[in-house]
Amino acid sequence: MQPLINAQNLQTYYGASHILRGVNFTVARGETIGLMGRNGMGKSTLLKSIMGLVKPRGGSVEIAGRVMTGCAPYEAARLGVAYVPEGRGIFGNLSVTENLKMAARAGTRGQRDWTYERVLETFPRLKERLGHGGQQLSGGEQQMLTIGRALMTNPDVLILDEATEGLAPLIARDIWRICSMVRETGISSVIVDKNWRHVTQITDRNVILVKGEVVFEGGSRELRARPELLLQYLGV
Repeated sequence: MQPLINAQNLQTYYGASHILRGVNFTVARGETIGLMGRNGMGKSTLLKSIMGLVKPRGGSVEIAGRVMTGCAPYEAARLGVAYVPEGRGIFGNLSVTENLKMAARAGTRGQRDWTYERVLETFPRLKERLGHGGQQLSGGEQQMLTIGRALMTNPDVLILDEATEGLAPLIARDIWRICSMVRETGISSVIVDKNWRHVTQITDRNVILVKGEVVFEGGSRELRARPELLLQYLGV
């Protein structure tokens, strides 16, 4: 089956700095992938290269079979990719309700599985704060809002960059619960997070980047069974 995302031989730079060095990265329909590596190894740059936020100097990006190398982010979104960036990117001057409803639309196959009501059922904490502005929410609530807003687009692929970074343990547990739920619905996911234990509990496959190159790609069971890899590449 044709992958939903197919990035091949990506060469991405920031000025003269060569960040991605021939990265290949694919996401199949219904697949959950963990993207790992220490800080500064190219994880966010890979996601931004896929989303069109950074234009690669070499290689190609295909989304749903269409060449989208260097596309505008809204074009990637129209093809079913929902992106939750590291900085969350909520609209602080809009209410929780407004942040959610502005994103509501059918998916690429006309699906409307994720409605406003379903998002509020999934995130009961948001239901208690519908009139609050985005800037009035805690960090964990903002992350919930950003994920909920992404789900309102009924995506085929959900990308989470630093899914639980800086969140209290109870809030992080809620985020992992949502990630598991999303997986069960058949939506593909790419999850970036430092907690490899939680990541590998829900992922099918994992990719580790070191200095912009893929050094490991394999199943979660295989990765957990190789502590020397975890120590060498993730510092645990």
